[in-house]
Amino acid sequence: MIKRIWATFYARSLEFLRDRSTLGWNFILPMALVFGLAFVFSGDGQPLFKVALVAQSADHPFRHTEHVEFYEVTPDAVEATVRKVGRHQVDMLLDLRAESARYWVNSDSQNGYFLEKLLQHSGGSALQAQSVQGAEIRYVDWVVPGILGMNLMFSCLFGVGFVIVRYRKSGYLKRLNATPLSATEFLLAQIASRLALVVVVTTIVFTGTNLFMHFTMEGSYWNLLLVLVLGAFTLIALSLVVAARVSSEELAGGLLNVLTWPMMVLSGVWFSMEGTNPVMQWVSQLSPLTHILSAARAIMLDGAGLADIGVQLLVLVAMAALFLVIGTLSFKWTTE
Repeated sequence: MIKRIWATFYARSLEFLRDRSTLGWNFILPMALVFGLAFVFSGDGQPLFKVALVAQSADHPFRHTEHVEFYEVTPDAVEATVRKVGRHQVDMLLDLRAESARYWVNSDSQNGYFLEKLLQHSGGSALQAQSVQGAEIRYVDWVVPGILGMNLMFSCLFGVGFVIVRYRKSGYLKRLNATPLSATEFLLAQIASRLALVVVVTTIVFTGTNLFMHFTMEGSYWNLLLVLVLGAFTLIALSLVVAARVSSEELAGGLLNVLTWPMMVLSGVWFSMEGTNPVMQWVSQLSPLTHILSAARAIMLDGAGLADIGVQLLVLVAMAALFLVIGTLSFKWTTE
């Protein structure tokens, strides 16, 4: 059994490595996006005022200030939002509840300074000031997990799902079915091959770009690697659901695009989902990529440990198990 899995694993890996264009694209695209976005968004931050408002806060004249973006956070998220104020991701946190009327502002933030002046001259009741300090997080520090996660998503879904469909259409799976290789062994080899390749490629890309960009990294690299491995495994398992029975490359491509584009838009690849429609925030939780990026950013920007990202890890494990069971049980060598 081990020899058969190894032979299939080796053949698939060799096939990928010999495809110079695909291999090169897996390196060039994420690197180009990281450096391009770092250049585009370099310099001073955008002059947009962003204020987090604790839910169920009372009305206040400041809430009607024009050109200020207000979005609500739950009382349980106050501590996490205070950290965002410290990183200049949010300009002010405003709590207008009667029992705790106060606000948090970063004393080193230009936006925070002007917002505090606007608040003091808004004519409302006086609020208790809470000062927060911290260095600004560059956009590239926030977006790099999204870029690598997007590249990981496309590589896992198309690198396994589309390839298996191509094997089935060309009759390659039918020939394999005549060998002692079982369906479980074949799928294990495909998963192991793609998992090893995407982890190595993503690690090389992250390390290479980090040498020049010096990303913010508050947590453990080992925890980040765990998120990468578990996230890649979950996405590969999802691709098996698509590839289990489909024999048309056109249909497979359409199904994979139906999965990838909503994930790319709603998973927080390019922008935070905070302040968006609550329904869209709920829908985004159905995407494995959402939990991958949430865990990766918590590790890199907040220094989160395994206990802090336990919910995301458990969700990924549950998704991976579900996708794997569905994909394995419904897998067919041919559609005949």
